[in-house]
Amino acid sequence: MKAKSIKGKTAAEINAALETNMGDGFKPTLAIIFISADDELDALRNILSEKNIQIFGASSGSLFIDGDIEDNAIAILLLEINPAYFKLQLSEAPGASKISIAEQIGKTAKGLFLNPSFLIVSGGLNTDGDEIVAGIENFAGKDATIFGGNAADALRMERTFVFTNDELTDNGLLVLILDGDKISLGGLAVGGWQPTGNAKTVTHSKGNIVYTIDDEPAFDFIARYSGINKSDIKREITLAISGNFQFELQRENKHPVMRTPMYVNKEDGSIGFAGGLPEGSKIRLCLLPSMDIIDASIREYNQYKNQQPEADALIMFSCAGRQLSFGPYVSDEINGIKEIWNAPMAGFFCYGEIGRVTGGNHEFHNMTCSLAILKEK
Repeated sequence: MKAKSIKGKTAAEINAALETNMGDGFKPTLAIIFISADDELDALRNILSEKNIQIFGASSGSLFIDGDIEDNAIAILLLEINPAYFKLQLSEAPGASKISIAEQIGKTAKGLFLNPSFLIVSGGLNTDGDEIVAGIENFAGKDATIFGGNAADALRMERTFVFTNDELTDNGLLVLILDGDKISLGGLAVGGWQPTGNAKTVTHSKGNIVYTIDDEPAFDFIARYSGINKSDIKREITLAISGNFQFELQRENKHPVMRTPMYVNKEDGSIGFAGGLPEGSKIRLCLLPSMDIIDASIREYNQYKNQQPEADALIMFSCAGRQLSFGPYVSDEINGIKEIWNAPMAGFFCYGEIGRVTGGNHEFHNMTCSLAILKEK
């Protein structure tokens, strides 16, 4: 597999970069696109479609192909890969749950390849990422390899979407189904947040909506620690508390996962999270970590390289809250990880990540850096 990464502010800039990179005989068949320059989308799709390049795309906030982070821009990972080795599927069903849509994807994949793996992005602000993983696993099995993230919109929390050459959805799933016997999809999700204080109980919740914690309205509980009042929230949705205030969901005999508060319902004090928090589950508060977490994540990826020493291409799904917390230092993390494999990369800051932690399964996370690694066998 050959790969190259490009970025630009406009479709015209992308077209020029594409022509330059194809000048040596490089013939990409697939483009993994993250875009925050929404007004350039139609022109971009036309350019790639005219060159018979299939599109796997998601709206984003800040994006990158290295540590040079861009806003209102386009980042693309171009892959020259045999079209027989992959299949794109965009799925949506008005009124259907994400788990039912994901189940259909898992069923389709098992009919395509004996050993499918999944790269997936989701549109929609209310997505429960746990449902995506659970739905795919219901048909593809618990050992299915799944990496991806939720599309973003530069922290505006207004609209996120995923798209192909001729389809776009605000509330569906886009999956790149890979033939695992031809293309290896590996990688690792790294967090680093440390819990503090005693465990609390989610006393009333439904999926990813939490109503009460220790029988106290969820927003009132959070407000006591974050210093945010309801009067500070000018609209229902806010990310003001997401960067510096997290929950660790504790699970019996499983690796804990992070959960990020995404939006507030001012009427009932409930909080919508990017992932599920089952009723009765135990959680611990996690506050802003030190900058040492960046060095720690790079060390963990260096150790992972012993398991996967080579890469043709890298795709990074890093949490938008991670950028909010680390500020300009997040570039050090991106560059440090990319340099380990020294392969072409594209990535963006998303609203939740799917990947595998060390010693764990592929799951939905918040506040992690999830790196997907592609290598042709």
